[in-house]
Amino acid sequence: MPESKIRIQGLTKIFGPKPHTVLNDVKQGMDKQTLLEKYQHILGLHNVSLDLQGQQIEVIMGLSGSGKSTLLRHINRLIEPTEGTIHVDGDDILAMDGPALRHFRQTKTSMVFQNFALLPHKTVLDNVAFGLHTQKKEKHFIKSQARYWMERVGLSGYEKNYPAQLSGGMQQRVGLARALACDADILMMDEAFSALDPLIRSNMQDLLLELQSELNKTIIFITHDLDEALKIGDRIAIMNEGKLVQHGTPQDILLRPADQYVERFVADVNRTRVLLAKSIMVDEKPDNPSPFVTVMEDETVDTVLHTLLSEDGSYVIVENAKGRKVGYIDKETLAQTVFQLEAKSAA
Repeated sequence: MPESKIRIQGLTKIFGPKPHTVLNDVKQGMDKQTLLEKYQHILGLHNVSLDLQGQQIEVIMGLSGSGKSTLLRHINRLIEPTEGTIHVDGDDILAMDGPALRHFRQTKTSMVFQNFALLPHKTVLDNVAFGLHTQKKEKHFIKSQARYWMERVGLSGYEKNYPAQLSGGMQQRVGLARALACDADILMMDEAFSALDPLIRSNMQDLLLELQSELNKTIIFITHDLDEALKIGDRIAIMNEGKLVQHGTPQDILLRPADQYVERFVADVNRTRVLLAKSIMVDEKPDNPSPFVTVMEDETVDTVLHTLLSEDGSYVIVENAKGRKVGYIDKETLAQTVFQLEAKSAA
């Protein structure tokens, strides 16, 4: 597993005029509603400890008011915590002075927002180049990089247009290109696709996954949509009322929900389209006679079953990205697994 890129420990955020005066009450177990009613303070985060891995898409999800966006904004100190620590690549973000923090924000992180946050009076090309100007890059580099990333996200030919002349999906491509052009290690995406129509949203998710397969950025993606989280997330952190409820792979979340809150979240998910071959494979080769079929370890159980049936195979050999055998799946076991998963999804 990649090393931890961002380490958050004991992070608590209380919104209000005198947060430290009520901090002890929160530590003693006062809940969000009681804190608001008794002291007129709002509990944004409560003792959150979380390790976010490098070169992965880490999804932070939860319903409105769960604390997911508040947590994101602590990573680049747009919000100051009431208590806790945040380290990025070992550096203490809370210890940074003004110049160091500005440098960190300009070079280490970039953001894509739900409402696009484009400059309406600037062209698409100038919007994409904006972050490079703040980094004080040379003019010829700025122009070439901006055009390169416009092409990568499908915006070639729109250089002279203004944001108002573009659809929502195209505007979000501008926001994505602007963030990528800065070449920051950490890409922070706050409900970036939630304002888009379903088809456009799916296309943007596919584009993000395509780019990530090449760039291997550390992406912190905020969403309230479980299907989106399961589709793009290498790991998922689920928030509820300011607390971290569970953090793990999509397979962990689906197979081993931490509590009833998570169980309700995943109740209607078609597990066969999310769980991967590597989740159900075994080390020993089945006794079944040939023929066999070969699948990749990251293919879904649904895809594995379709492949096995369409090729009339008896068992499955599972390979990793390097073409090495890593496991086997018996036909009968696969059928039984699919039946159990579908029954659980329908329950």
